[in-house]
Parts: sequence; structure tokens; C-alpha cells
Amino acid sequence: MNTTTPPEKLNQPGETASEETAPPEPAQPKRSFFQIVFLSPQEPRLRAGWRLTIQFILLVTLLFGLQYIIGYYLLGNIPALATYSFLISEIIMLFAITGSVFVSRTIIDNRSFASLGLKINPKAWLDLAVGIGIAALMMGIIFLAEWALGWLTFQDFAWNLQPLKTMLVNILLFLGIFIIVGWQEELLTRGYWLQNLEDGLNIYWAVAISSLIFSVAHLANPNFSIVSLIGLIVSGLFLAYGYISTRQLWLPIGLHIGWNFFEGNIFGFPVSGLNVPRLIVHTVKGPILWTGGSFGPEAGLILLPALAIGAFFIWTYTQSTGTEISEDEDQEN
Repeated sequence: MNTTTPPEKLNQPGETASEETAPPEPAQPKRSFFQIVFLSPQEPRLRAGWRLTIQFILLVTLLFGLQYIIGYYLLGNIPALATYSFLISEIIMLFAITGSVFVSRTIIDNRSFASLGLKINPKAWLDLAVGIGIAALMMGIIFLAEWALGWLTFQDFAWNLQPLKTMLVNILLFLGIFIIVGWQEELLTRGYWLQNLEDGLNIYWAVAISSLIFSVAHLANPNFSIVSLIGLIVSGLFLAYGYISTRQLWLPIGLHIGWNFFEGNIFGFPVSGLNVPRLIVHTVKGPILWTGGSFGPEAGLILLPALAIGAFFIWTYTQSTGTEISEDEDQEN
């Protein structure tokens, strides 16, 4: 009997019997027109553009609904609350933004709320504190630079011009307001919008578009101009860098809170056109191109070196601490 294996039956170099007998992979089912337009190709959920659209509609609905309910039933019946209208409007915005993002993230995005970069641990508190500290340093540098250049004239401290209790109440009230503002604007802009834009496009377009939206959102602020529009776009890029460096929102939230509070309440500058209670009373008389005039430093060239210094400190901090993103969180994002 001939037991020699025919040449054509011999395994060729690099081949195995399992490779010869492995069944072909099943062909992927063709996606329908509906699936192509509305559903993500990676998983069964809506495309990023539709997710953003639904969140925006939900935000507007909640905002106008809460404004009507509170304005009609609360402010309409208690006129004394009109004194706190600014605080009340920020609280309404807080519930509208947080509610719309929470519902959209957990139901529409099919992700956890914490996956936006809201993991709570000791590093979260450190990021928050460092962000506030960096912003305080930046605003201090702006104040000292303008003072040294003769662009501002120091007048007095607030406690010499009004009762100490009144001053403290006003400062603490606006600290609370700026905490709300820092949370809600970063949750929306660097949180939901930037991250969904990154899913649909890429990180570069996401940062650019979200920073533009962030700037345009301040359109109704007093003394808004093309220059302040550009300044706020650059500020949005800076805050986005804080998020990208950590992939958590706590650092940009701290930067945002610290920027507003120290800019307005401590060093006495307008906060994006808004005048707020301040500890240091002074007048700015330098060139508007550099100081930003009545809009504040965000509309002046003085902003650019301050942001560069702040970015350097963000880089130094994140290099020394790392980003500490777990594999599960990275997959969720």
C-alpha cells in the first residue's frame, strides 16, 4: 500500500490544518438608510449629532419651563425676591443644564453621568483646588502687571467703603453664584458638547466648535464685541486644555470658578462685562486693546500671556500627577 501523502495535501510553510478548515467569517449585514443616518456604526445608539440635538431641545424646554413656573408662581407673588433675580436665574440654569445633560448622557448616550469626567475621588478635589489656585495666580499677575504699567489706579479696599457684614454677604453670595456658573458651563461645554463632538468628529474640531459656542453663549453680556468674542474663544481653548490634560472636568471647573471669583470679587475687574462686588476698588485707565476696558481682561491682549502662564502650570501639574483614567472609564468615554 502506498502511504505517501500526495504533494497537494502537504501543508505549505506557515499553514496549519485549522487554517485550512476554518469557516469564513460571516458577512456584516448591510445597514439600512435609517441606520446610516441615525445610528452610530460602532454601537446601537444615536449618532453624536442627533444626541446633541436632543440634549439642546431638552435644555431649552427645561429652561423656559422653569423660568415660566418660577417667574409666575414665585417671583410674581414675592416681589422681594427680585433682589436676588441674578442668583435665581443661575439656579434655573443650573437645573436646566444639569438635568438635560444627566438625562441625555444616561438615556440617549447610554453612558454613565460620571463618564463625562466626574469621577469623585481624592484627585478630583485636588484638581478642583489646583484649578482655583492657578486661576487666582493668573488674575493676580494681570492685576500686578496693569498696576505696574500705570494702567489702573488703586482707590481703596471695600471694607473701608461699606459695612464689613454687607461686604462679606455680597462676596459670599457671588462666590456661590460663580461655583454654580463654573459647574454648569463646564458640564455643558467641556463635558457634554465637547465629548460628543469628539465622538462624531475628532478632538480638534470638538475643541474648536465647543470653544466657539462657549464664546457666543456670552453674546448678551454687557459691552460684548468682536474682540471679546475672540478672547472668550481663546479662553475656551484654555479650559479645554484643562479637560484634555486630565480627561476629567474637575480641573476646568476649578479654573472657571477661580477665574470669575478672583477676577471680579477679589481683584475688582469686570467679569465678561458684568460688574460684581469687589474687595479691591480701582479704576482702569490703560489702553483698551490691552486691558479689555469695560468688558474686562477677556477682551484685552493682557489675557494672552496670562493664559500662557496658566497653561504652563496646568502642564506642570498634570505631568507630576498623571491622568489616572481606568480602562473602563476610557472605554466609556
